[in-house]
Amino acid sequence: MNANTNSASHSEPLGSASNLLSELPKLSDSADIVDPVDWEVRYQAGDTPWDEGYAAPALTEFLTRHPIHGEVLVPGSGPGHDVRALATHGAHVTGLDLSSSAIALARTYPPAGGEDYEQGNLFALPESWNGRFDWVFEHTCFCAIPPALRVEYAQAITGVLKPGGTFFAIFYLNPSAPSGPPHGVALDEITDLFKSDFELQGEWLPSEAFEGREGREICQLWRKGGLVNSTK
Repeated sequence: MNANTNSASHSEPLGSASNLLSELPKLSDSADIVDPVDWEVRYQAGDTPWDEGYAAPALTEFLTRHPIHGEVLVPGSGPGHDVRALATHGAHVTGLDLSSSAIALARTYPPAGGEDYEQGNLFALPESWNGRFDWVFEHTCFCAIPPALRVEYAQAITGVLKPGGTFFAIFYLNPSAPSGPPHGVALDEITDLFKSDFELQGEWLPSEAFEGREGREICQLWRKGGLVNSTK
């Protein structure tokens, strides 16, 4: 699951953050929300315009100044370019994707270090993943899921991170396509989604981005509440 460009699929309009949060009980079962995109079919057909063939430029830039260590999760990892970039710098990285074909594709690349890939659903993870990770890196999963699942996305990220763990996200604010995925997001919605369990540690505009994303992304570092993890 990965979306850099318009997939020509239709989705519900973006709701306000307050409306999403007020509907939390109704959204407790993600099976009620239907993703209009069949990511497995897209990968099987090779219809993956979001695959640029290399890691997110903002991630690459960040790693040159701030190496990431410990256990790292990359949801919606697709062909695994971001996973391997993180693994190259010494982290143990798990790439997660809904599509078994995406996982198979990622495994065709030479290993970069301590990485592995798992086929699975971010909204239905095993209990053994609770509090497992020091970092979660987000680039193209949040913008790919139906906007109605964003509250559950925030819950999932909170659940897999250790106390004091870090959520490093490159959010796609305003895609040029009129409908998604990718779906845009407002800064106040991001804040409403994460402020109850996280503290914002940093925010900046990336100096580089994939073609078509220039000036449309923002990087944020969020730290989960609790004891600070010494691996960061």
